[in-house]
Amino acid sequence: MVITWRRLEERDFPLLRTWLQQPHVQRWWNHETTAEAVARDFGPVARGEEPSEDLLASLDGRPLGLTQRSRLCDYPEDLARLAEIVSVPDGAMTIDYLIGDLRQTGRGIGTAMIRSVIERTWAEHTAAPCVLVPVAAANRASWRALEKAGLRRVGVGDLVPDNPIDDSTHYLYRVDRPGTGD
Repeated sequence: MVITWRRLEERDFPLLRTWLQQPHVQRWWNHETTAEAVARDFGPVARGEEPSEDLLASLDGRPLGLTQRSRLCDYPEDLARLAEIVSVPDGAMTIDYLIGDLRQTGRGIGTAMIRSVIERTWAEHTAAPCVLVPVAAANRASWRALEKAGLRRVGVGDLVPDNPIDDSTHYLYRVDRPGTGD
């Protein structure tokens, strides 16, 4: 299993839109799925107008999913919310992720995708001491994938859920750069 990465481009928006419309993705991302909404929300990152990264993951050459990666310091409101729950070191990164095709879920591929993007994070963001990931407590599949990928639960707190049907309880997971501890 080989996972490769590249920056999401505007030409990928139709695929991303299809993924966001899938019930297993829509349940947790709760994103508008019109072509205009996808262009509005993902366009600035694709054009380099925002500091975060939207990375398209491919498995054995076929598009698999999306990972959003950012430095928490670039998003002060998010940083402040997380800092109310856990200590957030300078330079900490965060990720969010989805697998677009339901047939690729439940097979360990999400865990592999998370491991892969974290390894890439250490190589591409050499000052990052850790990756912190908030996940809705109700999203058991997501937090189990994080645990299997080597992240550990370091906090529990209330954050605004992506989907308003969810409770505000979130788990915070963390993995430290190898050799640094926490």
